[in-house]
Amino acid sequence: MRQILSDPAPVLDRLSATYGPICGLGVPGVRLAVIGGPAVLREMFSHPADSFRWGHRFNVVGVQFVVGKESMIVSDGEDHRRRRGSVQAAFTRRRLDQWVPMILERADVAINEVLSRRDLGDGPLDLAPVVRRLIIGVTVHAFFGERLAQRSDEIADLYERSQHFIEAPAVQQLPHPLPFTNRARVRRDLRAVNAIIDAEIADRRANPSGDPLDILEALVVDDTLSDSEIRAQVRTLIGAGYDTTAAALSWLLWCAALSPDVWQRLREEADAVLGGAGGSAGPVDPGALARLEHAQRTVRESLRLHPAGLIGARVAAREMELGGCRIRMGTLLVWSPHLAGRDPDHWVEPLRFDPDRFLDPAPEQKALSELAWIPFGRGPHMCIGFALAQMELALVIARMAQRLDLAPISDQVPHPVGMVVNRPTGGAPFWVTSRPVGIG
Repeated sequence: MRQILSDPAPVLDRLSATYGPICGLGVPGVRLAVIGGPAVLREMFSHPADSFRWGHRFNVVGVQFVVGKESMIVSDGEDHRRRRGSVQAAFTRRRLDQWVPMILERADVAINEVLSRRDLGDGPLDLAPVVRRLIIGVTVHAFFGERLAQRSDEIADLYERSQHFIEAPAVQQLPHPLPFTNRARVRRDLRAVNAIIDAEIADRRANPSGDPLDILEALVVDDTLSDSEIRAQVRTLIGAGYDTTAAALSWLLWCAALSPDVWQRLREEADAVLGGAGGSAGPVDPGALARLEHAQRTVRESLRLHPAGLIGARVAAREMELGGCRIRMGTLLVWSPHLAGRDPDHWVEPLRFDPDRFLDPAPEQKALSELAWIPFGRGPHMCIGFALAQMELALVIARMAQRLDLAPISDQVPHPVGMVVNRPTGGAPFWVTSRPVGIG
């Protein structure tokens, strides 16, 4: 139990190897069912949403404190359907497509800043902080528009402490009124985030711009949610969206850079689709994403091996049977996309990084992989920002391959760290140089 809450990956692997696709464990007062088998996960996802609870005591301790009690990710029943439905309507395909040029422009700014560093040749550069700033900039721009995106660094700083807080041991997250503690500092940061969001809500209501790409304005105009509910959803989408996507991008850099042929193919595809060696051909049309087929397969393969979260959790609201096991009401179901993505019965050479496993697979293998590829979950509580995350990852890795040469400091993929967000230990340090001019 302690290890699952501190270093889950090796424990999950051992439990799966020893006990199979589902097993139970616990201590007095806490029952867990650890689920990693794709077939058992399909059973779980096929149950109605009201068979489970997300506003449970395990979420209330830290996650609810950070995202707000009205957030859709800690809501159940009609509240969840209403809150998620309003936000889902704001994630139209048109908005996603129109963000393609913005994402590439912000990627270019981040790459230019990296290449402008005078100490670049003095040692490896950790790209993890670089991609975190890049992704928070994209996220804030998508939600609030270009004006507030200029404050993305400030917003990132306000979120930093809360992201560490929800990874802390549960005892450190317990509610208390004491000042000068981590919880008190997080509370202060969240008040500052609330003030920014509330000011933007008031501005959209008083001075609507009519911008069809502005998600916050879409939520305000929709008028389904109260201001406090809008605030909770925006806090959730920014905090959860940028942190998980940035971690996934760090893993993606490791996977692609350790496979020189993958990096070269990413580069060649980007030159053909995004235009010009080094990305110098000017604006890119929104349809470019669909043509980055190798980049999208590379993203898919990286997420298979390194999902943004090693585990997800929900509480059984009634007694049920999963995988032939009786699950009592109140059991915490800890399900793992990490285990499903490495299941040897569903993947050929599961630990090998091979984006081409998704290129024209046989029908039987396609069915198996669709069952076992669940980095964003399934069903009504599936990650609402999955399409934006995949788009960001494909576009950014394509642009980086187009403009940079990366040499990993190690030939081994790092150990994962983090229970809520799965990050590579030590970040993403590489020897970084500009792509040689005139060389493909």
